[in-house]
Amino acid sequence: MEINQLIRIGVDRIKGRQYGNAVLEATLLLGKLMNVDKVHIYTHGKEQVPDEIVNKFLEAIEKRSKGYPIQYIIKEKEFMGLNFYIEEGVLIPRPDTEIIVEYILEYIDKRHSQEQINILDIGIGSGAIGLSIAYYKKNAHVCGVDISHKALEVANINKDRFNLSNVKLIKSDLFEKISEEEKFHIIVSNPPYIPTEDMESLQEEVKNYEPRTALDGGKEGMDFYRRIIPESKNYLKEEGLLIFEIGYHQAKDVSHIMIENGFKDIKILKDLQGLDRAVLGING
Repeated sequence: MEINQLIRIGVDRIKGRQYGNAVLEATLLLGKLMNVDKVHIYTHGKEQVPDEIVNKFLEAIEKRSKGYPIQYIIKEKEFMGLNFYIEEGVLIPRPDTEIIVEYILEYIDKRHSQEQINILDIGIGSGAIGLSIAYYKKNAHVCGVDISHKALEVANINKDRFNLSNVKLIKSDLFEKISEEEKFHIIVSNPPYIPTEDMESLQEEVKNYEPRTALDGGKEGMDFYRRIIPESKNYLKEEGLLIFEIGYHQAKDVSHIMIENGFKDIKILKDLQGLDRAVLGING
């Protein structure tokens, strides 16, 4: 079967999905299976595809048609210009999270460009935040913690993929395995922040396939902020930065908890849609 024919079949089977781009997804899937890039798929439409790949492609399209995330099928997601390995059991990195990484990279340039700095990423997941920082700032030493064995497995794959010697990964429930003597210049976290009652209203791809433990933040979605903010004081350097990803409606509540715990210079960062996406403060 020709590439063009196969792409048309794929698009027809997944084009009804509410979220996603059927042409792009079919192209990515076939490109992955053929080990070629998108341009090859677009420019070699008459090329014959081996039967073995045709069958694998149709199986993958069938999974996608049922809502299985494309990122878990191709086992990759681009984030901050890096191709992260992804598999079921870890949260899929979102473009909106890049604003946190970009802020931290600028912060390092302004305040710590000439010195080694220590960064703690709580709930490192696939490593999107922490490993991106470690990749772009070699003077940053990143400690990533997660309670999930699968997350640490995937983060380790990405650590090796990007050849990072300035990262260590620890299985820990938040600060549990971190020594209070180890002080950090920056603590960053994208914790679970979806209120439990909102979990069922999430889009199908998220609620059915992404790990609930990385999404469900308790009754109001605030459980992890209430745990992390007070404890972080024991691990942050004086004038250290604490920065979180948040749900669009949580900026006021998270800011309030930070102020109550002695943080100053509170700022809210907005995402690509103009919604509140991050809250940060300085350890006073």
